[in-house]
Order: sequence, then C-alpha cells, then structure tokens
Amino acid sequence: MQAPVETKTGTAWAKLVICSAIGIFMFFISITVTIGGVTRTTIPVDHLHHLARWLVGPMPTGRQQIVALVIMIIGAIYPFVKKTWKENTMQLVFTFFKILGAVAGVMHVFGLGPAVLHENPDLLPFLFNVLCVPLAFLIPLGSFFLYFLTNYGLMDFIGAYLQPVMRKIWRTPGRSAVDAVASFVGSYALCMLITDKLYQEGKYTNREAAIIVTGFSTVSVTFLVVVANAYGITDRWNFFFWSTMFVTYLVTAITSRVFPLSKVPNTHYEHAAPAVEEVITSNRFQTARDNALKVASNSGNVGKNMLNSFTAGCRMITTILPTIMSIGLLGMLLAHYTPVFDLLGYIFYPFTMLVQLPEALLAAQALSTGIIEMFLPAAFMTGEVSLQTRFVVAVSGVSSVIFFSAVVPCILSTKIPIKVSHLVIIWVQRLVLSILISGVIAMIFLR
Repeated sequence: MQAPVETKTGTAWAKLVICSAIGIFMFFISITVTIGGVTRTTIPVDHLHHLARWLVGPMPTGRQQIVALVIMIIGAIYPFVKKTWKENTMQLVFTFFKILGAVAGVMHVFGLGPAVLHENPDLLPFLFNVLCVPLAFLIPLGSFFLYFLTNYGLMDFIGAYLQPVMRKIWRTPGRSAVDAVASFVGSYALCMLITDKLYQEGKYTNREAAIIVTGFSTVSVTFLVVVANAYGITDRWNFFFWSTMFVTYLVTAITSRVFPLSKVPNTHYEHAAPAVEEVITSNRFQTARDNALKVASNSGNVGKNMLNSFTAGCRMITTILPTIMSIGLLGMLLAHYTPVFDLLGYIFYPFTMLVQLPEALLAAQALSTGIIEMFLPAAFMTGEVSLQTRFVVAVSGVSSVIFFSAVVPCILSTKIPIKVSHLVIIWVQRLVLSILISGVIAMIFLR
C-alpha cells in the first residue's frame, strides 16, 4: 500500500497551487489587453506572443520576418551540424524539405523568384506572414511556461477525475483532457508541445499520443472567430462553436477505434520509463491529491525546468517553420494551379449529397482542399452559397484537424511515430464523419 505523501509537503503544496495557477492563467484564462493600439481578448501566452512581435517591429516587413527567416535557416543547417540527415530515409526527406523551406523563406523576404508566388496572397505571403511568423514567437514563448501546466501536479489531479470519461470515450488517459482544452483555448501548436513532452516522459503510449495529436489538435477559439467571419456565420456564433466542439470530439471518439489509430502499438517511447496512469476505483480525491503532490515534490528547480522547456520549444520551431514553408507551398500550388482537388472532391461528393447540401459538389471540392490548409475551403464559399453548405464546410474544415500547411509538419517534428500515409487516411475518415454529423445537424437546425 502506498504511503500518503508527507515529505516536503509544504513545498509540494506551494508548487502544486502556485505553479499550477500560473499555468492555468497563462493557457486558459482569456483577458483583454491593448498592445500597439490593437485590443485583443485571448490567453496571456498569446498576448505575450503579440507583445514580443510588437517589440521586435511591425509587419509585414521588418525584423519579425528576419527572426522567422533565421529560424528557418537554422532548421535547414541543423541536420548537417548534428549529422541527423543521414540517419534514415525520413530524416533525409525532411532535411530536403527544410532546405526547400529556407529557400522559400529567403525568396519571400527578399522578393526573389516568380512574381506569382508573391502576388498571390495565398502563397508565400500567407505561409510566411500568417503562419510562420506567429509560430516563430508563439511556440518558444508557450514552451517557456509549459512546465507550469504539465509538471507540478495539475494534469495528474485533473486526470484522476476525468480518467473514466477520457478512457471510455476517447481511449486516452485522464490527463489528456488538458491537451483537448489547450488546443481550443490556445492553439494546435500548444497541444503538440504538451503531448510530445508527456509522450517523451512515458506518460502517453504511442497510440494515446497519436489519438491526441490527430483528434484534439485543432484550431483555437480565437481562430474560430476568424473562421466564422470568413463563412458569414458570426450571427450564429454559439451554435457554430458548440457544434464544432461536439463534432470534433465525437469524430475523435470514432476514429480512435478504427484503423490506423486502433493498430498503433500501445507501447511507450523507447527512451522513456513508462509512467502509466493508475486506475482509480475508490478515494478519488485522496488519490488525485497524493498523485499531484508527489509530482510537485519531484518536479525539481522551477527556473531550470522553464529553461529546458524553452530550449525544447526552440528546437521544435526550427523543424516546424521550414517544413511549413516547403510542404505548404507545394500543396498550395497544387490547390491553385492543378485540377487535383477538383477530382479529389468527387470522393466526398456522395457524402455531401447524402446530407442534402444545396451545393453538394461545391462543398465536396472545397473541403478536399482542407488537407493543404484548413482555411482554404473558405475561398470557395463566395457568392450566394446557402447557410447549410457554409456551416457544414466551416465545421468540417475545423473538425478534420489534419492539414499539411501547419499541423502535419508539427506532428512530424515530434517524437510521436505516425506515418504520413496514416495521417492522410485519418484525414479522409475525419472529413467523411464530419460531413455526415455536421450535415445532420444542419438538416435539423438550419432548414
């Protein structure tokens, strides 16, 4: 029988309460702040990211771009410094994409290459200014405070209470509830950081981590507002928001039980000692408290933890930025200048017809581009498109989660072993299920 936590109880309680409170505040409490004349309501980590960008200099030109470009160049050079480029075929391919991404970054910042890459706002300007520059600041700053959320007992305390729900519905540990919420209140990048860190610590298995990053790592509430504006459904914000959450998590519950996620080995990271979540059958509060205090007591030096977490975030961003530029650019070129996605749309056409969307083919072709960038389907929703179609495309674009302009490079930059081919299969599964579920919701409530 495990003895109650008694050693260093005062210090452990202080760490549990104070550090966890800091983590909750930084990642989950939305506040309104004006920075550089712009007022935003978002979480403090996001405010810090905007503050850092404002201090560095204005966009779209200037030092913010230089910061992002330097990170891309470091990312392209790093595999040669560490000699990781020749470890295996995947590393070789990724090194190529990192170099290609750094070249694309140089082209954008210095205005080099074909004019169409610069004149089309969906190509280099979008990838660099809208995706890469914010991530260049957000991920390192987010990682700096990440330890407050993950290493001082908060996740273990919450996990003890949500364990039955998370295990039965999503087949993940109770602590994964924090990942699910972090994505919606912060961003998919923050969810990736949390998940990868806990996976490397042995707190998630391969399968659990794969379910989380492909099922919970969707866009933030802040970006959902942008999505609602783009699709003209802000007048139905609450309905759109809760529908999106419901569809996203219901689809995750289903995909976690089918191939390929169901066949991912339920084993731990090879370099980690398994830290399996204890199955609690009684005295839930006492167990939750003792687990949290034990983790807080063994958490180590706060300053050192923050520095280690920040360093890990900096390493991660050197992989993410150049791959977003290269993979995202290739995908955008395919979407804009080839019929690939028009043809791909016919795969989803039977499902958009089944839920009786007025513009079924348009919706199917629009949603097929979502694997490149989740915001791209909005470009098809112009003119007199029905409310039902706009709603289903908006919800399904968010709920499908996986897209190559950002999420896929983020996943592949982690230690979580999941194949690109499996990510594509999961995207198809999620999109089909999202169309069907959101379509039924539209049929009931939006007629």
